[in-house]
Amino acid sequence: MKIPGNFKKEYLLIAGAVLLLYGSYQLAFKKTIALIQVHHNLAAQLATASDLSDQPGYLERKNKNLDAIIGRYKMDSLSLRGNTIALISQIADREHVKLSEVPVEDPVYRNEHFIIQRLDFEGDYFALTKMLRQLEWANEIGVVRSITWKAVDKMPGNHAAKKLILQVCFEIGK
Repeated sequence: MKIPGNFKKEYLLIAGAVLLLYGSYQLAFKKTIALIQVHHNLAAQLATASDLSDQPGYLERKNKNLDAIIGRYKMDSLSLRGNTIALISQIADREHVKLSEVPVEDPVYRNEHFIIQRLDFEGDYFALTKMLRQLEWANEIGVVRSITWKAVDKMPGNHAAKKLILQVCFEIGK
């Protein structure tokens, strides 16, 4: 039995392709696959090593920063009526603004997490704006939650004489 010549070429072509694939695997693909496995192992190790709960220095800095932020918003509710209102009135006096009203504490604005205290100020627009900026940056007086601008007649029949009132609501955490 005689084998045709083109049949041998096909076998040679298949054998050559298999040898070429084997040589390519040995020279290039084997190293690439090994490096991909190393990469996956290192990525897994990095993911476990970068767990922030294992870094006490980071947690201490984070707690210190959070305590500073919470301290700015939190205060004793009894202190609000005394020291805090005195501090707010000093800021108002510096800006030539009058603290005109401190309403009685309303139980509607109180819950277990915070207190809202409203204060009324009188003055001109620019002085009230400067004072509001100072109040927003001041520490230990709570956070400005809302403001309301009102123009009110000084005397009920005289529309020419108006005064400007700024109502500021402070939120204070317990």
